[in-house]
Amino acid sequence: MTMTRRDFLSGAAVLAATPGLARRASAAPLPREADIVVIGAGAAGIAAARRIVAAGRKVIVVEAAGQAGGRCITDIATFDVPFDRGARWIHNPETNPMIRLARAAGLDVMPAPSGQKIRIGRRNARAGETEEFLAALVKANRAIDEASRGKLDVSCASVMPKDLGDWASTAEFVLGANFAGKDLKEISAIDKIRAQDRNSAIACRQGLGTLVAKLAEQLPLSLSTPVNRIEWGNRDAVVQTPAGRITARAAIITVSTNVLASGSIKFAPEIPKRYFDAASKLSLGSYDHIALQMPGNPLGLARDDIIIEQSNSTRTALLFANMGSSSLCSVDVGGSFGRDLSAKGEAAMVAFAVEWLEKMFGSEIAAAVKHSSATRWNASPFVLGAMSSAVPGAQPSRKILTEPIGSIYFAGEATHETLWGTVDGAWESGERAAEAALRRIGAVRDPEPAARPAPAVRRRQSAIPPRAVIN
Repeated sequence: MTMTRRDFLSGAAVLAATPGLARRASAAPLPREADIVVIGAGAAGIAAARRIVAAGRKVIVVEAAGQAGGRCITDIATFDVPFDRGARWIHNPETNPMIRLARAAGLDVMPAPSGQKIRIGRRNARAGETEEFLAALVKANRAIDEASRGKLDVSCASVMPKDLGDWASTAEFVLGANFAGKDLKEISAIDKIRAQDRNSAIACRQGLGTLVAKLAEQLPLSLSTPVNRIEWGNRDAVVQTPAGRITARAAIITVSTNVLASGSIKFAPEIPKRYFDAASKLSLGSYDHIALQMPGNPLGLARDDIIIEQSNSTRTALLFANMGSSSLCSVDVGGSFGRDLSAKGEAAMVAFAVEWLEKMFGSEIAAAVKHSSATRWNASPFVLGAMSSAVPGAQPSRKILTEPIGSIYFAGEATHETLWGTVDGAWESGERAAEAALRRIGAVRDPEPAARPAPAVRRRQSAIPPRAVIN
C-alpha cells in the first residue's frame, strides 16, 4: 500500500561547500562601505540582500564558503543528474515567493513526489499493516499535541504512547530523526507542534540549490570571505574579514545557530549571553544524504519512490529512489545514528547504505552500485549541521533571535517560529530582517497603524504530522 504525502512526515534539511560543485568568486575588491552588510549567502542572506537592493540601498553579502546557497547546494558534477546535497524541497506554493521567482528565472518547478511506502523485511507492507502504522502516527502526534498545551515544555519522547507495538521505532524515526535531524528526546513538544504545515512540497528539476544560486546572481557577493569579528553599536557596524573591513549602518547575520554558538565570529562589545544561549538551545540536528548510482533499477522501484522500513532501532533510514527517472538513489540518515555514522566518514556511510538496502532488496545490491557520494554536513565548517530544532523548554529561543541588538539583526530558518527547518522559513526571515534594517536606517517608512485584529484561534494540527524540510 502506498501512502500519500499527508500520511507521514518525510524529513529534510535547512547544508556547505562540497567537492565537485560549481564555484563562483567575486572578481571585484571588497567594498569598504555599505548601507547594510549581510553575512551569509544562504536562502536568508539572499532574500535579505534582494530586499535591500529593491529598496535602492547599497548592500554587500559576504560568504565564508566558495559558493552561494548555504544549505541549498546542487551538485552538477558528481553524477549525470543534478544532486541536491542539502535541501531538496520548498513548501506552501500558494504563498511562497520563491516559486514565482523560479519560474521567472526559467527554472522548472513541480510537485515533489507523493508516493511513499513501508518495507517490512523484503516485502512491502500490506494495506492493514500500513493502516496500523498510520494509526500509531496519529496516536503519537496527538500525544505530543496534548503535551504542548501543558504548563511545561517537555520532550516529545517523554509523552510518546507506550502501546505503539511494532511501530514504535518507526514512528520515532519519522517524527524525530527524519523530521528534525534529532531523536525525540532532544525535541521540544511545543516547537514540534508549532511547526507549520509543510505537506505541499515543491521540487525544482534543475535542483533547489541551482534555484537559490540563481537568485543570488545579480547581488554584490564576496565568496570565500569569512567574517571573524563584528564591532557594533547603536549607530553602525564594522565587519572584519581577511579581505578587509566593511563599515555599514546595519548588519544582518544569517549564519547557522551552530556557527553562532561556536564563537567563531567575535563581537565587540560582546553581545548579551542570552543570544548565544538561544543559539545553543536551537542547535542543528544531523541529516545526510548517501547517494548511490545504480543503473538498471536493481531495486525494482518506480520513479521518485520514497521508502521507509518497519524498524526496531534508530539504525534506519529513508530511501529516495530513482530520482527524476535517473539511476540515482539517496539513502538519508539522521538523528543520533546519522550523526555517529557521519563521524565515521564517507566509506562507512556508503557501507551502511548498501547493507541496509541489501537487507530489504537482496544481496546483489553491492555489485549494482557504480558510483557513490555522501554528504557530511556536521563536518562542514561553515554550517556544522542540518536544520535547527529546539530542545525541551527552549521554544522561546526562536523569538530571542528575532530581536535586534543595536545595529545587528539575525535571520535564518532558526529564527522562524513556525517554518523553522525549511528554506521557506529562511527566506521569509531574511526578508523580515531586511525590512527591519531598512526601517532602522530610514530607507522605508513605518506603515500606518492597522486596526487591531481579533485574537487568533490556535490552529489544531491534523493528526498526521506536518512535513519539515531539508531532505
